[in-house]
Amino acid sequence: MTAGSASRCDPGELPLMARRAASEALPGAPDPWAPSEMPAFRSKPPYRMTEMIAAEPALAERLLGRLRSQPAFEELASAIGVASAAGQPVIVTGCGTSEHAAMAIAALLTEGIDPVPGREVHSAQAMELLHRPIGGGLLIGVSHEGGTAMTNAALRAAGEAGARTALITVSAGSPGAELADIVVTTDEQDQSWCHTVGYLSPLLVGVALSAKLAERRLDILGIRSLLDGANDPHAAATVAAALVACDRILVTGTGVDHVSARELALKIAEGARLPADAHELETLHHGHLAAATRWTGLIVLLTASSPIAAVRERADRLLAAAASLSVPAAAIVSAEVTGGIGSELTPAGRIVLPRAGRTPGSAPALLGAAMSLQLLAERMARARGVDPDTLGREDPAQAAAHG
Repeated sequence: MTAGSASRCDPGELPLMARRAASEALPGAPDPWAPSEMPAFRSKPPYRMTEMIAAEPALAERLLGRLRSQPAFEELASAIGVASAAGQPVIVTGCGTSEHAAMAIAALLTEGIDPVPGREVHSAQAMELLHRPIGGGLLIGVSHEGGTAMTNAALRAAGEAGARTALITVSAGSPGAELADIVVTTDEQDQSWCHTVGYLSPLLVGVALSAKLAERRLDILGIRSLLDGANDPHAAATVAAALVACDRILVTGTGVDHVSARELALKIAEGARLPADAHELETLHHGHLAAATRWTGLIVLLTASSPIAAVRERADRLLAAAASLSVPAAAIVSAEVTGGIGSELTPAGRIVLPRAGRTPGSAPALLGAAMSLQLLAERMARARGVDPDTLGREDPAQAAAHG
């Protein structure tokens, strides 16, 4: 498939029956629990990833509604509040996509608690916690299926050292759930190995916990509307078409945008099989552009409704530097920001997130970017003619490397 054909991929959208099915609940985890098997290979869209993205707005409404009556959710909110009030650490952990979700949850919980400086909720990669397990406070693990070895090892080590443990996962029947004192379940399992639902679901738990801790009303319908508004496959296809000929992609953002940048880079690498790296916005100004050429793509995330002036200035300067190097640049930006960025600075196009509405804090930026970055990665997979669901493991060499 050629680069110019990506924007003509819309015949691969979900047919009518599948669009109707997108409003139905996804299957839960196997009972008894078992790790998922590689999805069946599909030679053309719609992929399972396509179906999962389409299912997310309705899934968000269901999940947020279920959490209101889940005792474990209330217990976890209470445990976070107690640990924070006592000055004990609250750490969120995971691996891969779940690590990125853990980073986002840490930011959301910090907003909900609003602690004094130095008492923020932090995230850590699971293996880091094996070097020095926390001996008190609360460790929250994120693992979609509950079978991630390093996350489970971190939970075990923290529990043995005296910390309280929790897990955000699909079901209470997994190996990880057996290690946690509190298990918050999301109940609907991602059907693609290029996890989209597996990323959005724990983000939604984080959004709900943040609202609970701040004693704010959770606007469930507003969140669904935000996700529906961020579902813009045409904008994603335009950016994908402009970047598909690149030999690598740089993705950047700061704050929660760095979380989304990391997840987008991972999705492009594993879903579209195109090398991609994520960096903090300021980091890219300090050396990485020395290796950039016209075959290097750039994606800048600027999703806050009112970013601080220094962030705007550095983002503008980075886009100007990319233009001077003939680097094709694109952006994922908030509706409030997009008008201030000249079209000449994003020749590869831009995806504009809907306005935040009544949902405060970082939640709109994280949720809107989640939908947009997933669509972009899926459209890049289409443009490159690869099935994102399998992570390339229909190739025996890839399967053996990850076995």
